[in-house]
Amino acid sequence: MTFDTGGINLKPSDAILGMNMDMSGGAAVLHALSLSARLGVRKNLVALIPAVENMPSGSSYRPGDVLRSMSGKTIEVLNTDAEGRIILADALHYAKRYHPRLVVDVATLTGAALVALGERASAIFTRDAELEKGIRELGELSGDFVWPLPLWEEYDEEIRGTFGDVANIGRTKWGGAITAAAFLAQFAIGYRWVHIDMAPRMTAVEGEYLAKGAAGAPVRLLLKIAEAY
Repeated sequence: MTFDTGGINLKPSDAILGMNMDMSGGAAVLHALSLSARLGVRKNLVALIPAVENMPSGSSYRPGDVLRSMSGKTIEVLNTDAEGRIILADALHYAKRYHPRLVVDVATLTGAALVALGERASAIFTRDAELEKGIRELGELSGDFVWPLPLWEEYDEEIRGTFGDVANIGRTKWGGAITAAAFLAQFAIGYRWVHIDMAPRMTAVEGEYLAKGAAGAPVRLLLKIAEAY
């Protein structure tokens, strides 16, 4: 997401400031691919970066729209500021053509992940317990800390659509990071998958002794994943 104003559901002024950073997930993927090449990691890696801006205009998508995704599933738009998951839905479906051993998506997807974990760790979601354990351990090794949040199938009920197959936000205001991951899970079918919600690690925090701005997470973790898997 090269810039996220919220679209028709425009963000408050203070929340728009810094939304040029909403591309941090795509940037991390791109840099991890470059780093893997420079370090000679001998793996077949594919980076998919769905890139758009979320702006209000005469051609903007609107609350109430029903979109047909690449998978054929329909998405009911309840809030245009839940846009990142919509482009990720098509990217996750598109990934199937590569017959991947593992798909890792990275996005500054929700403020709810930041509320849950603070600014020291990214949230991870998967329904593969072995994969969850392995990536959490790689997070410890790399210094790009991650922590799992639940993704039980019961959460799927929260994103059922009324006029579409799935809704782009949950029926409740609670657990927004989880309902966003449950939405993505509807499209990550046929391969091993983990979702990294890196919104908590978008920028450096006090005590890390880093320059202000992007922290570069989770590039080191992605490198470790490429080496391990």
